[in-house]
Amino acid sequence: MNPVETNTLVIGAGSIGIAVAYYLKKHAPALDVILVDCDQPMAFTSAQSGENYRNWWPNPMMRAFTDRSIDLMEEIARDSDNVLQMTRRGYVLATRRTNIDDHLMELDAGYKGSVENQIRMHDTALGTKYQPAASENWQEAPSGVDIIADKSLIQNVFPYFDKEIRSVIHIRRAGMISGQQMGQYMLQAFRAAGGARLTGKVDDLSCDGRFLVELDGGTQSIRADRVVNAAGPFVGELSVKLGIELPVENWLQQKIAFEDTKRTIDRTMPFAIDLDPQQLDWDDDERRILAEDPDFAWLAEQLPGAIHCRPEGGDNGTWLKLGWAYNQSSAPVSFTPSFDDQFPEIVLRGAARLNPALKAYYGQLPRSMVHYGGFYTLTDENWPLLGPTELEGFFVAGALSGFGTMAACASGELLAQHILGAKLPDYADMLSPMRYQNPEMVTQMRAQQSRGIL
Repeated sequence: MNPVETNTLVIGAGSIGIAVAYYLKKHAPALDVILVDCDQPMAFTSAQSGENYRNWWPNPMMRAFTDRSIDLMEEIARDSDNVLQMTRRGYVLATRRTNIDDHLMELDAGYKGSVENQIRMHDTALGTKYQPAASENWQEAPSGVDIIADKSLIQNVFPYFDKEIRSVIHIRRAGMISGQQMGQYMLQAFRAAGGARLTGKVDDLSCDGRFLVELDGGTQSIRADRVVNAAGPFVGELSVKLGIELPVENWLQQKIAFEDTKRTIDRTMPFAIDLDPQQLDWDDDERRILAEDPDFAWLAEQLPGAIHCRPEGGDNGTWLKLGWAYNQSSAPVSFTPSFDDQFPEIVLRGAARLNPALKAYYGQLPRSMVHYGGFYTLTDENWPLLGPTELEGFFVAGALSGFGTMAACASGELLAQHILGAKLPDYADMLSPMRYQNPEMVTQMRAQQSRGIL
């Protein structure tokens, strides 16, 4: 059987691969592009997305990159009558600390050089100009960052939070989208522009001047002038077939979603993150039993912060999503990952520290509860790999741990700019896989103090 011929082959039909294919055809309609995956589009990692977005990073380059991605998502929202269901109540980061100088330094670093974003301090409830997130309409939301350092104001605005919360950081250019709807929009536009999609498992990838991809045990093959590796958690495994080692690892992270039948969470609550490390809420007997069992003793010890909680389905919805990316160890990638049966109760007890009303579900989560998760593929500095490799014609679009949905548009645009020889944005070199060959960039990466919230 003769190989299928194409100019550009994109491997991986998750949100990133679809975005690459979409922006290639958007900016070069005559370019022959094929998108290939072993399953239906957005059926693996992209199907497990938290579907949140924010422009907050403790690094100005990453902030500029995600700002650009939000610009592009807003463009789609305007052009499609908001098919991606974009909302913007922001990210609320809560802590029981009064001294948050470390977070202020990260904010200053991240928003350095940004004209649009300003940091506003609210340290009194009297005469405050703080604007609550009363509407989910993204076009009505302010930009910038509001820092609330007054306990009474915090309780006025967020009466459902733990009474011990002393500081709140409200990132305003942040919210939720439907990643699936955005992906379908781009995929339909790609097809309408003449793009082709094939279904098949990549068994082998080689290069003899041009690239040859073998699918499904050799029953199909594709010849391409260039290849974009957007294979999600398999991005490293696929690159190795061409002798290229990518500095990535995969962490398995879990989430739960359930119907809030007890109406514990205010539907207007922004995406909320408890920044503080904590010990889970066990009674004395439970804590003693856990501490005595080597397999479960860790559940009685201090765990990292950054537990996520958000209403799902908008103002009129009834579901909640909880997540906690406390796993920071590598795991082998599998299409059928094994989840911890204890995780639903663990994340519930962790989330109940910020939202005490969630304690109503201890030991009795609704039967409708869904326990799911996926792999976070990341580099050590938690910057993505987007651009050309040392092998001419071979490009990578990967390592977007936990921020693939929000960064998909800017990732797709950037790969298209590389491939089409267009003018590159200032952040292009820092996000390229080739950055590790630049000593100055390596020094900058090693000097970074924070990976950002996963």
